[in-house]
Amino acid sequence: MTTYPYRADIVGSFLRPAALKQANADFKAGKIDREALTQVENREIDHLVDQQVKAGLKDVTAGEFRRSWWHLDFLGGLNGAEFFTPDHGFVFNGQETRAGAIRINGKIAFNPQHPFFDDFSYLKQIVPAGIAAKQTIPSPSVLFPNEDAMIYDNYYHDFDAFLADEIKAYQETVQHFYDLGCRYLQIDDTSWGMWASFSDGTINPDLVPLCEAAVKAINAIADNKPDDLVLTMHVCRGNYDSNWAGAGAYDPVADYLAQLHIDGYFLEYDDERSGGFEPLKKIAENGRHQRIVLGLVTTKRPELEDAELLKTRIENASQFVDKNELCLSPQCGFASTEEGNHLTEADQWAKIKLVVNTANEVWPN
Repeated sequence: MTTYPYRADIVGSFLRPAALKQANADFKAGKIDREALTQVENREIDHLVDQQVKAGLKDVTAGEFRRSWWHLDFLGGLNGAEFFTPDHGFVFNGQETRAGAIRINGKIAFNPQHPFFDDFSYLKQIVPAGIAAKQTIPSPSVLFPNEDAMIYDNYYHDFDAFLADEIKAYQETVQHFYDLGCRYLQIDDTSWGMWASFSDGTINPDLVPLCEAAVKAINAIADNKPDDLVLTMHVCRGNYDSNWAGAGAYDPVADYLAQLHIDGYFLEYDDERSGGFEPLKKIAENGRHQRIVLGLVTTKRPELEDAELLKTRIENASQFVDKNELCLSPQCGFASTEEGNHLTEADQWAKIKLVVNTANEVWPN
């Protein structure tokens, strides 16, 4: 059993500080150059890492401070994919997001010059001894061609060919992160949450091919990674400006999630949209001893959860999963896009400290 995920863990993104938001605005307006923006980013990431360590976390991220989007910045950096601005954004519970999307314009392939590699190298060099540098990237399923996401298949005429190229690109990307010193990598996946939302009790038959393709891709990445690289997955139902995109229990996708060869799951459980803990039993019974991180503390609202209620919910989950395989985290990041959720930085750190303190009480050793 690996040490990751930790009993108290994080999903990845943090609220962008005012100085960083101003620097980004100045860069877009042509008032400062890229070097000046990078200096501000570095300074704010240095401070963020220090805050995470002081809060008691054993793994830290760069907060996604160099990204505008949790997914599009990475996907647009792959060879064969590019960012573009469509006419409309996504619809999150009646609210339209800022517009942004990815389209395929060539053979999907590993990009050795992907900017995320330099970003991780910077994080790795500033993380203190005994603390893990955690890297997050979107899941391969996020790039599956689909009209709603405005990913148009103008290059590939065969999904299997696309999938084979994407898997290879991800395998090489993961290996390069490892070569740079990454030992804790998380893939963020909105597909499972949305597929569950489009199903009622059991998976919608139209979604079966996509579910099977996602399992194939994720397992191909997991089976190819170095043994001492821990690979986890966060399942999300949308996180934009404190709003959400999907609602529905994990039951329809639980059989597929249980097939994954990953080391741990980060699962949203901050409100009734996620349903009960019963589907976790399928993961617990697959024989792989994967840790399940319960996202019980919401990042969408400033109100602080009651610690005793969190402990009760962990006990409830332990009816289906051995408590030794459980961990605690916020339900998602605090800023999956640069806009961030409707909390203050003080609210954010209060929630992180609640996660750490509660985990220390539930798992004192």
